[in-house]
Amino acid sequence: MGRFKDQVVLVTGGGRGIGRAIAIAFGQEGAKVVVNYRMSEVGAIRTVTEIQKAGGEAIAVRADVSNRRDVEGMVQEVVRKFGRLDVLVNNAAVFTSKPLLEVSEELWDFVLGTNLKGTFLCSQAAARVMLAQGSGVIINIASGGGLHPYPGYDTSVPYAASKAGVIMLTKRMSYELAPTVRVNCVVPGIIDSKPEEWTEEIRQRFAAAIPLRRVGLPEEVAEGVLFLASKDAEYITGQTLVIDGGIVMR
Repeated sequence: MGRFKDQVVLVTGGGRGIGRAIAIAFGQEGAKVVVNYRMSEVGAIRTVTEIQKAGGEAIAVRADVSNRRDVEGMVQEVVRKFGRLDVLVNNAAVFTSKPLLEVSEELWDFVLGTNLKGTFLCSQAAARVMLAQGSGVIINIASGGGLHPYPGYDTSVPYAASKAGVIMLTKRMSYELAPTVRVNCVVPGIIDSKPEEWTEEIRQRFAAAIPLRRVGLPEEVAEGVLFLASKDAEYITGQTLVIDGGIVMR
C-alpha cells in the first residue's frame, strides 16, 4: 500500500539527481507525484515515466521557482489535478563554486533567487493550501555548504549563504505554520548525484575525507526525506537532518 498512498507530493527540481530519487521514492510509496522542472524537461519526463511504469501516478509541471507567477500557477495546477497538496519538497537549486571576487551581481541574484527565494515562494504558496486543508508537510533541501565553509568540496559565497538561509527559513516557517504544517530540513553532504560525471578517482578522493569512507547516494537522502514526511515523524518540526557520512564533524 505504501506510507503515502493517495497523498499528493510536489518535488521541485525532480528531473535529476537527488530530486529524481526523492520523486521516485514517493511514487514507490503510493504517492501521486508532481515533478517540477525548469530546464530539464527530458529528465522530468523520465522521472514521471519511471514512476508510472512501476504502477504509480505522476505528472511533470514546468515552473521557475524564483518567479512568483510560475510558482502560484504550479501550485494551482497541482490542486486542480489532484484536489490537495500534502507534501512539498523544496529541492530545486543551482550550484556555483566561483570565488568571492568573481561573483557577479547577476550570479548572486540567480543563486539566491533559485535556492532561497524559490524555497520561500514555493513554501508560501503551498502553505496556503495546506493551512486551508488542515494538514501538510514541507521538507527543504539545504546543503553541507550551509553549515560549513568547506564541507569537503569547493562551494561559494552565494551558494553557502543561500543554503544557510534555507536552514533558518525552515526554523522560522516551522514556528509560524505549527501546529497545522510541519517544516523540516535535510542537509545532504557529498552525494553521488551525477554518476555520469564522476570518475572512480573523484569518488575515492571525496570518500577519503568522509568518516564513513564513502560518498552518499541520492536514494539515502530520499529515505531521510520520506521519514520526515511520514507519520513516524509527526512530532518532529523545525529540525535539520544531516545526511553526510559525518563530514561536517570535521
